[in-house]
Amino acid sequence: MELSTLDYGFIIVFFSTVLAIGVIVSKKSGKNTSEFFLSGRTMPWWLLGLSMVATTFSTDTPNLVTDIVRTNGVSGNWVWWAFLITGLLTVFVYAKLWRKSNVNTDLEFYELRYGGAAASFLRKFRAIYLGVIFNVITMSAVTLAAIKIGGIMLGLEPWQTVISAGLITVIFSALGGFKGVVYTDFLLFFVAMSGAIGAAYYLVNLPEVGGIASLMANEHVSDKLSILPDFSNTQALITLFIIPLAVQWWSSWYPGAEPGGGGYIAQRMLAAKNENHAIGATFFFNIMHYALRPWPWILVALASLVIYPDVASIQEAFPSIADDKLGHDLAYSAMLTKLPSGLLGLVLASLIAAYMSTISTQLNWGSSYIVYDFYKQQINPQA
Repeated sequence: MELSTLDYGFIIVFFSTVLAIGVIVSKKSGKNTSEFFLSGRTMPWWLLGLSMVATTFSTDTPNLVTDIVRTNGVSGNWVWWAFLITGLLTVFVYAKLWRKSNVNTDLEFYELRYGGAAASFLRKFRAIYLGVIFNVITMSAVTLAAIKIGGIMLGLEPWQTVISAGLITVIFSALGGFKGVVYTDFLLFFVAMSGAIGAAYYLVNLPEVGGIASLMANEHVSDKLSILPDFSNTQALITLFIIPLAVQWWSSWYPGAEPGGGGYIAQRMLAAKNENHAIGATFFFNIMHYALRPWPWILVALASLVIYPDVASIQEAFPSIADDKLGHDLAYSAMLTKLPSGLLGLVLASLIAAYMSTISTQLNWGSSYIVYDFYKQQINPQA
């Protein structure tokens, strides 16, 4: 697939703007650790809310939603929609308490709450586990999605995708700190959403798809449309509701979804101006995350069933893709290859934005654990 000059223009302007933001805020961000990791606790709710939405829109998110819809229908998304209950607990109970605690990281609260050698060990252990091991696994999953998109849309080798997108992300993350991440997320949010909505509108109206009415009536789509699962199907009920509500909500770890919020969601609550701004940020995030943002991806996933009804049809259209990369999730990238010049550049910029937002957040948040919860506690308390 060939990119036009207009497409390259979108991408170059985007990269340049992101780097400029990092350079502009670098002087203030480098003053001290509070500025670098929490922006001096001066952030307004709307900026933090947009940042939460942007950073949870990673490169693999549209691919994941596409895989779910193509495999289990729209109702399959209850595997993660079920986490709304704990998201609302974060909004109405825990957001105020996180900001009131005035800690630097959520791991610091462990030692304050429980005390003693066991709590100190737990804090340092989770700093290494989450800040390095879990963090690298997460960034690897996001990067794998970027590699798939680069392979399908641009014919790039994996190393080319990683170097081109990763290098710029590391540079502006190191320069700008948390303030640079949040300010950039403001830009990334609008780029990402514009690309997702524009792609959904164009692809649903492709001649092969025929518009929204024809899409809904298509034989490959009609049985995938239900928002609620079949409650007579005991296995589906257990998978989509019982397990998430009875087990996953307390046993799994995903920032913002587990009871009370944690990770980079907690980092943003701790950076808020005050308790009300922490509440406003998480409320806005939950509305966007669960109720509004997924629908452009869902529409593209449904449209993909018309053009690529199975994995074999994707493989036939893109024979150069390795067998170990093939799956229903590739249908999203495959659909994007049908976009026209200009819109293609915007959508590519939006996917790059999603990747950069997630990786920059993971780098800053993971580093805060190593600095505050391990280095300062274990190696140099006077740092």
